[in-house]
Amino acid sequence: MQNNKLRIYLEGTLFASIAMVLSFIPTGIGSSFNVSLGMIPLSFYAIRRGLGPGLYAGFIWGLLHFVTGSVYMLNFYQVIIEYTLAYAFVGVAGFYSKEILRNMTLNNQKTVQFYIFSAVFIGSLGRYFWHFIAGWIFWGDYALWGMSAPIFSLVMNGLSMLATAFVTIVVMFLLYRNSPLIFQPKK
Repeated sequence: MQNNKLRIYLEGTLFASIAMVLSFIPTGIGSSFNVSLGMIPLSFYAIRRGLGPGLYAGFIWGLLHFVTGSVYMLNFYQVIIEYTLAYAFVGVAGFYSKEILRNMTLNNQKTVQFYIFSAVFIGSLGRYFWHFIAGWIFWGDYALWGMSAPIFSLVMNGLSMLATAFVTIVVMFLLYRNSPLIFQPKK
């Protein structure tokens, strides 16, 4: 049993590393909008392994930003919110893991797709909620076009979240359609 838990968390570390590598692919427009390709492996892992391992892998992904020098730091609290909480909350996608796996065994494809959509959306929403908070509180002085800090953060982080969720959902659906067994972990 202990060996299986170790394997699950090592797998999470691997998926966090893949997410970090994908984060280096430029997908941004300006300084406030980008599509986060790292959400794809993290969402997949959370769906495959569940809430706890998903939160762990997201947290590791956030810490990897420090190792790679990819942290934009204004102050301690902003760093905690954006690089520990925000990335960890991607793992909230794992909340639907049991429903997805149960409905896969029952061959309820439409239900599985609904839960995959829900899982990715809630994981994206969880992450970008924290980016919205940080954008509002810490980055508000940099708001463009005369917008107020909360509106600018909502618009830019919201557009990034929707674009990222859309790309991630499309990839998850393609993975599920072409190879559904990869979502089912070995016992």
